[in-house]
Amino acid sequence: MNDLGNVGKYYWHYLKRYWRGFIVSILLIAFSTWCIVVAPTYLGRAVEQLTTYLQQWGSPATRGQASLGSFHHTLITYILLYLGDASSIFIASLILARVTAYSTGTMRVGLFRKLQRMRVQYFDTHRDGDILARFTSDLDNIFNAMNQALLEILLSVAQFVGLLLVMFPQSPTMAWITMASTPIALIVAGVVMHKASGAVNQQQDDIGRLNGYINEQITGQKVLITNGLQQDSLKGFAGYNAKVRQSSLTGQIWSGILNPLMQGMSLLNTAIVIFFGSWYALNGSLSTGAALALVVVFVNYAQQYYQPIMSLTSLYGMIQLAITGARRVDEVRQQPEEVKPVNGQELTAIQDGLKIDDVRFSYLPGKEILHGVTINVHRGEMVALVGPTGSGKTTVMNLMNRFYDVDQGTITIDGTDLRKFDLDSLRENVGIVLQEPQLFTGTIADNIRYGDPQAGMDRVIAAAKQANIHDFIVGLPDGYDTRVSDEQSVFSAGQKQLMSIARTILTNPRLLILDEATSNVDTVTEARIQAAMDNVIQGRTSFVIAHRLKTILNADKIVVLKDGQIIEQGNHQALLAENGFYAELYRNQMVFE
Repeated sequence: MNDLGNVGKYYWHYLKRYWRGFIVSILLIAFSTWCIVVAPTYLGRAVEQLTTYLQQWGSPATRGQASLGSFHHTLITYILLYLGDASSIFIASLILARVTAYSTGTMRVGLFRKLQRMRVQYFDTHRDGDILARFTSDLDNIFNAMNQALLEILLSVAQFVGLLLVMFPQSPTMAWITMASTPIALIVAGVVMHKASGAVNQQQDDIGRLNGYINEQITGQKVLITNGLQQDSLKGFAGYNAKVRQSSLTGQIWSGILNPLMQGMSLLNTAIVIFFGSWYALNGSLSTGAALALVVVFVNYAQQYYQPIMSLTSLYGMIQLAITGARRVDEVRQQPEEVKPVNGQELTAIQDGLKIDDVRFSYLPGKEILHGVTINVHRGEMVALVGPTGSGKTTVMNLMNRFYDVDQGTITIDGTDLRKFDLDSLRENVGIVLQEPQLFTGTIADNIRYGDPQAGMDRVIAAAKQANIHDFIVGLPDGYDTRVSDEQSVFSAGQKQLMSIARTILTNPRLLILDEATSNVDTVTEARIQAAMDNVIQGRTSFVIAHRLKTILNADKIVVLKDGQIIEQGNHQALLAENGFYAELYRNQMVFE
């Protein structure tokens, strides 16, 4: 029930702004309902008038009184009612189609905006394919259901209520007979819908996991081909696909049997009305024409009575997919966002330096990664973090940019806690060059100015020159207008990294973080990247994570981490003199250089 409440709030959040369109549509649907529920009374009246005409025509004494005028008038009214029903539904469908298109478009924008405000933790703990599935599969299900089912739902509810309001004034006894099978239908529908709901929820979750696996395999296709793991990849896919197939089959079975069951209940209900209606008419005080008219009217009502139920059950699978899609999208909407301080301080410069003071941190409760780490950095210093994989180097980087916040201790710039700075201001003054460079669809110039879209070409070219990538760019046929994407294969890893460094240079950060920027390139390219790094580091406070120790020999301070703790600290010469862990790492690397 709580999930349904959240889903209802989700839809209301996006649909309430289109209330005018809903009011007009509801008025049109109300008129349509009035037409459709009143029409059988005119049909019954026409039958009664035709019966009277035939009786009068059959008797020579009354043949002169026989007339079809009233019958024709009633028949025309009956036809006009159905024309009014069709035209009002047509207009309402156009209005609701517009509401559906705009509201689902707003949902898509809202979801994307939400992702821009999310913590990095969310992206670290969710697969890309599952996130993408919420944009594609789930939002498509919402659109399809709203486009096809919204009008049917409103019509069905209005028709059901309208029938109840019309049937009882006609004949309370016949109205109760018409409704007699309702409890059985509700019980059957409730059981089937409960089973279908669980199956459809499982189906969408399985599809999300399948999409995550597919995305992972496509991204790593070169690794699969290189290691001949295609068959293993297929086996993994078969496992995920089998789960989707099974949950989809179960959902379709339960959703599919609902409509036939309701059609059967409708036929049973019509038979009950015909039987008891005929008995009631024959044993009542009504004339033949009136009794026949009453049976005709309520047979129509009996068929119409189950029509809303059958409409809803025929759409149940689609509706359930939309409910599940809304639940999954709303899960994202309810995720915590980055905590931004109210009236946060602006970071304009680093006057004294940065201090990491007795910091403790854990990604998961009870599994601490950093154990009381303390590092003092003066303005303009280059600090290198080294240590084995899993020692906490990247975690320190994540904390300095506030991708995560510390559990205990503080990180301060000029004595001010990072958490007190305006987050946008902090990010503008912290530049990061990642181990895996990221390019975006656009031109080379667009990629370099990604951090500062207003930068002119003179600044873009200056940044590229500092990053030692300008000569390569101008050698391309289209130069800085060359189109690229993040998977553009014509650029090597080193060239992508140099573009990433140029992008960072353009933003002119006060604090620079280089996360193993040379780990994926050859020795020649490493030298070019190192020269570019020297350019960008010059005059800035910087942190460098490095596996290749020869790239940090000139660091002002080298911090050695192991198992989340600092075990050594000092410059290169001092650490060699200590003949400890760092000295051993350095000697081992030099053997293979």
